[in-house]
Amino acid sequence: MEMETKTGIYVFCGIQTNQTDLTFGSVEFENGVQDTYTIHYKDAAMVVADVPMKIYPPKKDNLMMHQQVISNVMERMDTVIPISFGNVFNSKDDVLALAESLYPQLENLFPQVKGKIEVGLKVVGKKDWLEKEIHKNEKVLKQKEIVGGKSEAAGYFDRIQLGEMAKEFFHSLQGEVKKDIHEELAPLTEASQVNDPIGEKMLLNAAYLIDRGQEEAFDKKVNDIHEKWKDKVDFNYTGPWPAYNFINIKLKVEETS
Repeated sequence: MEMETKTGIYVFCGIQTNQTDLTFGSVEFENGVQDTYTIHYKDAAMVVADVPMKIYPPKKDNLMMHQQVISNVMERMDTVIPISFGNVFNSKDDVLALAESLYPQLENLFPQVKGKIEVGLKVVGKKDWLEKEIHKNEKVLKQKEIVGGKSEAAGYFDRIQLGEMAKEFFHSLQGEVKKDIHEELAPLTEASQVNDPIGEKMLLNAAYLIDRGQEEAFDKKVNDIHEKWKDKVDFNYTGPWPAYNFINIKLKVEETS
C-alpha cells in the first residue's frame, strides 16, 4: 500500500492587485498539471499552485517551469515581485502568514518595480579578436619570448608572471567594454548592476531595470552598440524578466512556516 503524498502550496511570486481569484494558467509539476491561483493580503497577492509536498531540486525543467509561470504573470501584471525557486508551504494559512510578514517589504518594493522590467546583457569576447588583442601587447609578447627560451623548470616563475600579465590585460579589456557599452546603456535605465563575469572570455555581465515605456529605446541602443562591436564580441541579450537583480527577497521555508 502506497503512502499518500501530502499536498503543499508552491509560491512563484508576489503581485500588487486588488483583484481576487486570479489565475495565470496551469503548470506541470512532477508529471501532474495544476492550476495557478492567488492568495491575498491587503493589495498584495501570492501566485501559487497546489503541488506534492516535497523538496524540488533546482534542475533545468523545474527552473524553467518556475520562470514560465512568472513570465505568464508578467504578461498581465505590471508589478511583479519574483520569489526564489523551490518554496513549498504546508497550507494556505502559512502562505497568508508569509504575505503578511513580507508586506512591509512589498509595500516599499511595489512602487519601485511598478511598470518596470529587467533585461540582461552578457558580452563575450570572440576568440580570434581576443588573441589578436593580446598579441598587440608588447609586455606580454616579450614575456612569452622569455618563457619560450627557458626549460619548463627554469621558466616556472616566468610563466606565472605571463599569466598575471594576461589577466591584467583582460581586466583592461573589461574596463573598456564597461565604459563603451555599459556606461552608454546605464542612463536609459532606472537602475543597473554589473555582476561578476562567468567564464574566461566574458567581458561584461550586466542587468538593467528599465521602464516598460523605455524598452524600445533601450533595445535600439543595444542594437546600435552591437553594430559597432559585432566583429569583436558576441552579445547575449535576454529578458524581459522580473527585477531579480534589484530585489532582495530570498525565502527560506523553515524561517516562515
